[in-house]
Amino acid sequence: MKQSPNLNFDIEHEEIRQPVPAFTLATAKEKVRKAEDGWNSQDPVKVATAYSLTSVWRNRESFLQGRPAIVKFLAEKWQREQEYRLIKELWAFDGERIAVRFAYEWLDAQGQWYRSYGNENWQFNDKGLMVERHASINDVKITDKERKFHWPKGSRPADHPSLTALGL
Repeated sequence: MKQSPNLNFDIEHEEIRQPVPAFTLATAKEKVRKAEDGWNSQDPVKVATAYSLTSVWRNRESFLQGRPAIVKFLAEKWQREQEYRLIKELWAFDGERIAVRFAYEWLDAQGQWYRSYGNENWQFNDKGLMVERHASINDVKITDKERKFHWPKGSRPADHPSLTALGL
């Protein structure tokens, strides 16, 4: 079982997170990949630093506000969702907003595999921190043979196929 994260991080300090808006195609893709890499680290504190101190989330039926709530939510998520592997793909961008589609695979405590599909809408402040995240997600049971995300824990290898290339 994973250990609880250290929730003692400096919530009073917001650093600049490159790239910052207004996004170009290249910087929007970079922001999406950095988000994917962060989430694949499964480090709630590290991931939360990409969000403003007062960031507002809707994640499925959960409504959150602020980094401490985000850290708690992510720590609980990755306790439930073992063997988590995520791929995000840029869908659209404009100014300080980015939309992505994603899929991730995970294993529950009973040994059932899932692939979760979703869309997120993001809005950033001038420091490149996400101030809003709206996520809609659906879970589909899959078998071990249906899995497509087989890299070791951590960032997806650069040569691993994208969602589009995988037909997802």
